[in-house]
Amino acid sequence: MSSRPSSVRKPFAARQSHSISAGLLCTSLVAALMACGTSAWAAGLTVTPQQRSTAAEVAQSGVPLSELAPNAPDSYTIKAGDTLWDLSKLFLTSPWRWPELWGMNQAEIRNPHLIYPGQVLMLVKADGRASLRLAHAIDGGSSSSGGIATVKLSPQARVLPGDDNAIAAIPLHLIEPFLNEAVVFQSNELAAAPRIVAGRDDRILMTRGDTAYARGDLKEREEYRIFRQAQPLRDPITKEVLGYEARYLGTADVMQAGKDETLADGKTLATPATLQIRQIREEVGPGDRLALVPQRSSNRYVPHAPKNPVTGSVIGIYGDALTGGQNQIVSINRGAVDGMERGHVLALLKKGPLIKDKSGAKTEFIKLPDEKHGTLFVFQVYDRVSYALIISVQEPVNAGDRFSEP
Repeated sequence: MSSRPSSVRKPFAARQSHSISAGLLCTSLVAALMACGTSAWAAGLTVTPQQRSTAAEVAQSGVPLSELAPNAPDSYTIKAGDTLWDLSKLFLTSPWRWPELWGMNQAEIRNPHLIYPGQVLMLVKADGRASLRLAHAIDGGSSSSGGIATVKLSPQARVLPGDDNAIAAIPLHLIEPFLNEAVVFQSNELAAAPRIVAGRDDRILMTRGDTAYARGDLKEREEYRIFRQAQPLRDPITKEVLGYEARYLGTADVMQAGKDETLADGKTLATPATLQIRQIREEVGPGDRLALVPQRSSNRYVPHAPKNPVTGSVIGIYGDALTGGQNQIVSINRGAVDGMERGHVLALLKKGPLIKDKSGAKTEFIKLPDEKHGTLFVFQVYDRVSYALIISVQEPVNAGDRFSEP
């Protein structure tokens, strides 16, 4: 394993990038930008054959300059808080098109780089093509040419298991709390899940630190999520039930398991389990349901387009909001059975209005084309429903709004 490369100590001169020969264009953006930050990424989340094929093709010559963002910088130093999406947007016209800039030595680099704050990305342009590389200062960053840093450009693969300092693909703080909170069930299975039956001292509503009692198959010393009874998620077009969304209330620890006692007359007397409310989002009461807290997923999210054309509709805005804006969560009516994957990027569409065409012999109504006005990033996928983060948007998002592939 290689240690983390040191950051560049002195600024780069823009003219250095243009003096580099075209032969260096065998490496490119996502060799640096695909980094997502844990050993689970390097070991588990692999690059698809289609993405590798695209990268191999681009590795021969780089990316057309037309694919670069208008103000793409000649060099950029990674900062704490940067994300793959931020960096892709900085250099590309379409941030999700990272495979088209992942050009590298495929034989030597089987998984993308992990990149860290302090590292420098340098944009290399030649013969109408561009690529991006990690740049590292050498000889203490000094040079005899007027104080300009001497740099060495080279492709490197670095896999650092367990290192949480590498940048993430998207702003994970926006979705991490949500991963344990929102759950879609295929059927209304929460109806048969363990349930809270009472609070201590006949309390009807319970909050953090309170004791509650519950019946059902509960394991002692385990942590459970608390949900209000699940509500159906309906397709906004067909009205078909696609799943059941459970409203998250908080968590509780099982302090003592319940048991059944057989009385002298042969009847059974149930003693409920004892819970302590650990975290709270809303007050908890009798009838609320319990489900084990799952292990937190270490999967990372790599932006990519769906392989096939896809269209669908927003089911609703998560929570109590009537409309959605940037950084809010929406549910959509496409899931794994429709080919949805974590990391899919989708275009939000503004419905084209009906207008009167008065330019012909007679006036008639026509519908203008739908136009893109935002971007969705899919991060949680169920069989027929997915959750997506609104990455960007120009107008409020409503239930029923359409989306397509980007």
